[in-house]
Order: sequence, then C-alpha cells, then structure tokens
Amino acid sequence: MGSVPLTRDLDRAAGALVAGGLVGMPTETVYGLAADAANADAVARVYAVKGRPRDHPLILHVASSEGLDRYGADVSDSARRLAEVCWPGPLTVLVGRSAAVPDGITGGRSTVAIRVPAHPLATGIIERLGRAVVAPSANRFGRVSPTTPRHVLDELGDALDPSRDLVVDGGATTVGIESTIVDCTTPVPQVLRPGAITAAEIERIVGDVAAASGPARAPGMLARHYSPTAAVEVFEDREAAERRQAQLTADGVAVDVLDVDDPAEYASVLYQRLRAADDAGVAVVLAVLPSPEGIGIAVRDRLHRASAGR
Repeated sequence: MGSVPLTRDLDRAAGALVAGGLVGMPTETVYGLAADAANADAVARVYAVKGRPRDHPLILHVASSEGLDRYGADVSDSARRLAEVCWPGPLTVLVGRSAAVPDGITGGRSTVAIRVPAHPLATGIIERLGRAVVAPSANRFGRVSPTTPRHVLDELGDALDPSRDLVVDGGATTVGIESTIVDCTTPVPQVLRPGAITAAEIERIVGDVAAASGPARAPGMLARHYSPTAAVEVFEDREAAERRQAQLTADGVAVDVLDVDDPAEYASVLYQRLRAADDAGVAVVLAVLPSPEGIGIAVRDRLHRASAGR
C-alpha cells in the first residue's frame, strides 16, 4: 500500500469526500479528520480510524452561519449572537438538532455541535462539497491533536486508505488548540470546553455564562485527554519544575521542561512540543502552567487533562 496523498487541491479534496473518503483538513485550531456528514459509512470510518467511542458526538463544520439554521433547531438568541460575532472562528455552539442531522454523529443526543472554521482551505472544501462535514481532530482518541499535516500522516497514515483518503497541506495551524464549546441549550450558556475565545469574551457578547455542569456531552470533556506517550506533570512556577527536573535527571529519567511566557504562543506550540517530546523519547514532560487568564485558561485545561490519571 502506498502513502496517503498530500495535496492543496480543494476540488480533489471535495471529490474525495463525495466518494466517501476521509480528508485530513486544516483549520485555524487543529487538523480535523473530515468526512461527509451525510455519508454514514464515512462517518463510521472516522470513528473506527480514531478508535473513538460511538457515543462521543462529533462537531459539524459548516461554511457559513446559514448552517446554524440548516442543522440546528430551536436555536437560542445566545447561539445566534455568538455565531454573528465569532464566526468564522474557533467557537462551537451546542444547539438542538434539526432533522437534517444524521443520527450517527450526535452520540444519541438531541443536540448538535456546529462551527464555521476560520481557514480558507477548510471553508473552500466545505463549500465545494455543498454540505457539512464532521471533522474531529485527526488523531487517535485521547491523544495529542495534530497541528501540521505531518502530524496527521505520522498519527493516522497507517489507518488511512491511500486509494481514497488524503491530507490537505495547510501548513501549521495558527491557534493550536481546539475550539471553545458553548452549550446554548441551557438557561444560562455553559462553557463546556475553553479555547481561544474565552468565557469573559462570551459573557461580553451574551451576558451571564456558567461553567460546565452535568454529564459529558461534547468533545474534550473527559478528565483525561490530549495525552502524549510521555507522562505530563504540571507546575505553577518554573522553580518547582526545575527542582523536579533535577530529581528525575539524577535518577536517569529523560525529561523536558515545557515553559512558554506568552500564552498565545504557548497554545500554538503546545501539541507540537508534546509530540516532539515523544519523538525524542522523553519519559516525563514537566509543564509550567501559564497564568489563568485569556487563552492561558485553555492551555491550563489541556495540560491538566494530559496529566490526569498518571
């Protein structure tokens, strides 16, 4: 079997989706594993390739805010306002699902997650297809999300079919972590997953917001997620991380200290650094947490989940 093709040809990518193939698709956040949302067999392959449980819902990616009415039902004012202000962009809204939403992508739920990516290659592919795609991160379930086409090929190349699947080369992603998810079906909107668009920004748009409560109902809500092979330990300051580094190094353990001053840069390189640690055979990543403000809140969330259960 040959290697999975790498391309920038959007017509070819859309054609692969029409034919039931899977496409590694760049977005501004991370690379997604895209499939035609209307093709049940292709959606089933997404779950199989990722090793993702079928009760974990997928996010619908649409080309414009018109998709909110096509795939959403009983859409709240808060969802409409967020879409108006934040789309295209790294924000997903959870709304009631319309009859146009296939059963296979919602995990048996009456809700659906929708977003418009802010990446010309992603929206170009979706526009050419003419309908929504599902596009969970193009990695095996629970692992580190990919932020370059090479990450996708390294992670899933052996599970994809070169005769019908491909990866679109959009270079490195800019945001580097997954979209913010807001549940707009609750009386007060809930931030289910933090991202580049913060709870404070959402509050300025729609008024009061709340932290997530209740059962997991969207991607990224599991206690352990975004995990490299290396163990991850988190620290509030550099000095504590360096003390731990000295202890582990004295015991012959290969370690890497992850500490980036600027929170936005931290987000953009986080997954790249975790993957590089695995490639280098690092046993333990010692991550210094950014300050809990702005996108730093989301970086802290990803690092806490990556370190959980170790």
